[in-house]
Amino acid sequence: MSFGNEVTVVGNLTRAPELRYTPSGASVANFGIAHNRKFKDVDETSFFDAACWGTLAENVAASLNKGDRVIVSGRLEQRSWETPQGEKRSKVEIVADEVSPSLRWASVQIARNERGENVPQPAGKGSPSTTDYSYDEEPF
Repeated sequence: MSFGNEVTVVGNLTRAPELRYTPSGASVANFGIAHNRKFKDVDETSFFDAACWGTLAENVAASLNKGDRVIVSGRLEQRSWETPQGEKRSKVEIVADEVSPSLRWASVQIARNERGENVPQPAGKGSPSTTDYSYDEEPF
């Protein structure tokens, strides 16, 4: 992560993560986050667009759904493009280095992926955890 451009947002997903692939085969997941804040009886909501890449993108798309409360840590990045009509557009989004479910009002079962696996196979509700700590390095 770059120094001075770090951001962490806690909020709810406004839409299910959309997984797609670049022409070179890199996976990317795009999603939205809504952060709600109440201050002196006034509700404020801020909306953020976020993206993540690689295995993180595949795990996010397989594990999270619209409405899930998440913690997203990454950096802000601005990108610009031109529409087919010639209009210039730009957007600031969070490029996530880490995405995790918030455990404040929910619980999860963790299913660790073997190295080299791309997409997790989430454990069904009520099924035993598939956690396997038989790696060659410590889990923490």
